[in-house]
Amino acid sequence: MSSSQNNDGDERFALGLVFALIILVVLGVVWFGAYKGIHGAKSGNAAVTATADGAKRGAVLGGTVPAVAAARAAEAANAAGAAGAAAANGAAVVADDAAAVVIENGVVKFYFATAKAELAAGANEALVDVIAGVKAGQRAVISGYTDATGDADKNAELAKQRAFAVRDALLALGVTEDKLELKKPEAVENAGNNAQARRVEVVLAP
Repeated sequence: MSSSQNNDGDERFALGLVFALIILVVLGVVWFGAYKGIHGAKSGNAAVTATADGAKRGAVLGGTVPAVAAARAAEAANAAGAAGAAAANGAAVVADDAAAVVIENGVVKFYFATAKAELAAGANEALVDVIAGVKAGQRAVISGYTDATGDADKNAELAKQRAFAVRDALLALGVTEDKLELKKPEAVENAGNNAQARRVEVVLAP
């Protein structure tokens, strides 16, 4: 009888041990599944965050940068439009110390760099209408201008050299001396933009 009771106790112990192991396995599976789920959620959130950050960066690169570029392009267009409007109104847009040639209302204006008498590029092209006018019987009148400040004699001499440079260009283009008239250089008072005091003008006269 005692042996039978011992056997029953052993069987219960064994069954209890197996049952406990089963419970531990189940709990382990549940815990592992929960852990994976939490980790996966974190990874998903990280992916969403990265995507959001990427979208923001994309918005900066794809939206803001082109917008800035467009704004700069608009500013450049406005500046060009202002320059065009100034030219249309007869106002020369010339850098303060640069050689340039501008045609305004039929007057060809040569601007010279400081202390220089060299003509700007495009001088011959700018004189095309003057040449045509001379061939039609008109005269080319050359007027030099100089700064009212500084040494008057030196300023006048430099203005004369600049006028001669324009005269020589006209002679090289086939205009004869009897069709040219050189006026005495004039001093420009309060020029503001000094380029206006370093110019030579060519106009057609009967």
